[in-house]
Parts: sequence; C-alpha cells; structure tokens
Amino acid sequence: MPGTHPRELGLLADCESCFGLCCVALPFSASADFAADKDAGQPCRHLGDDFGCSIHEQLRQRGYPGCTVYDCFGAGQKVSQVTFGGRSWREEPGTAGQMFAVFPVVRQLHELLWYLAQALTLEPAAPIHAELRHAFGETERLTRQSADELEKLDVAAHRDGIRDLLVRTSELARAGHRGRERRGADLIGARLRGADLRAADLRGAYLIGADLRGADLRQADLIGADLRGADLSGADLTGAIFLTQPQVHSAKGDAATRLPAPLTRPAHWSTTRTTPTPRPTGKPTPAPRTGSTRHPRRP
Repeated sequence: MPGTHPRELGLLADCESCFGLCCVALPFSASADFAADKDAGQPCRHLGDDFGCSIHEQLRQRGYPGCTVYDCFGAGQKVSQVTFGGRSWREEPGTAGQMFAVFPVVRQLHELLWYLAQALTLEPAAPIHAELRHAFGETERLTRQSADELEKLDVAAHRDGIRDLLVRTSELARAGHRGRERRGADLIGARLRGADLRAADLRGAYLIGADLRGADLRQADLIGADLRGADLSGADLTGAIFLTQPQVHSAKGDAATRLPAPLTRPAHWSTTRTTPTPRPTGKPTPAPRTGSTRHPRRP
C-alpha cells in the first residue's frame, strides 16, 4: 500500500477523469432528493457533453440534494480509465451496458477499501493490521479485474468476509471507552442533544432527523449509520470510526461541528456556531413519528 490517505489510494472522486457514470448508470425517482425520474442507463438531463454536471453549483436549489450526498469513492474514474481503458460509452456505445453494470460493483469495493484504509490508521487495531492489509490487497486486486470478471463478481460474499474484520477493528479501537451498544437502533428523530455517545456502537443505527446538537460522538462506530437530516451542530465526531463523506453530506452541521480527517465540512452547513449544551445523563428519547423509509446498509 502506498499510504492510507484516501487521495493516495484513489478513493476520492475525480469527476474530470470519469465519464459521468453516476449521472447515467444509476436510477432515481422524483422525490425530495431528486426533481425528476431517471431510469438506470439513461443520462441525466443535466449531464453535459464533457460529462460534467451543468447545474453542479446549484444542485440543492434546483431540487437535486440527493446528488450532493452521493460519493463513488473513486470508482467512477477507476471504471472509466482502468477497467475500460479511457474508452467512453459515448465513443463506444457497445460498452455502455457493461460499463453501467460494473460501476456499482466497483463502487462497493471502493467503499470497502475506504473502511479498510481507515482501519489501518487505528493504532489500537495493530494486532490485526496484517489481516487488514491482506483484505485491502485482495479487494484492490478485485477492482482491477476485467469487466467480464467484475460483472460476475459476488460482492456480497466478499463483503461478508470483511465484515467480521471491521467489527474486530471497531472493538479494538473502542476498547478504552466502550460506550453504549446501539447497533441498528431505531433512533429516528431521537432527542440526543448533548448526549454522551463517546465510543458508542452505532453501526447501522437509524439516526434520520435525530437531534445530535452538541453530542459527544468521539470514537463512535458510525459504519452504515443513516444520518440523513440529523443535526450535528456543535457535535464532536473527532476520531469517529468508519464515518464517510456521504454520511456527513446527508446531515446538518455548523461551524462548531468537529469532523475527523480527511472528511470536509459540507458547503450547505451553517457558518454560525451552536451554543454548547450540557450533556444529559438519562437515556436518549425517540421523538414521536409516523413512519420512515429505511435503506439497506453495508457492511
């Protein structure tokens, strides 16, 4: 491995080196996230001739906030430039179907690479670094297979083989604190302002619309946690484990929100600072709700 930073590993999206795959290969339905319907394989109406988005700077204002929270983890440029050798689906229409089928496969593999790369930066996980490096190398090898091989790849089986390794990583990283066990918890709309969630296990937790203002989320395991609409204003996520940029983009925050490197503060977050709130000692209280939409998560 050349390093563990996502940029060194090619895990940050480089849209200029991609053939607009996320704007073509993936489907979306008219909703609060997307202003119009689009079938898989159909180019978005805003995709330019240069494969760039013609409304990139106004996506939220034009009704496409869902595009702002999506991240391919660098899979777009890998498929465009490596798998298909720089030949675009416009130049060679015969490659379109397979290119669009392979893209989500490589995207899932790159997401796993993101988690494995972070795991290798965690000193407490040193006892299993050799296993993590092996898993990283094998996953990276899979991303460089031919299009035919990638199309047949059982990503779920590969992901299952890595899941236990990531759980062990989390346990080692949180061993000094071992906060609350809320794996997969239904915390939709929960009132968690100022809550002590340090080193909590929040893997796959539903935190949609949760009030997490001023919460202590240091070293919390947030892999697969649904943070859509969650308010992280003033929250401390220093050292949060397996947090990704898409999760951050889907939430709300402010100038006082503390994020772990290498994640960046979204442009739509408030530039003001939230007044700190005393942390309660009681259990988190879910807010009343009438229903929700749950998305499957990985791993």
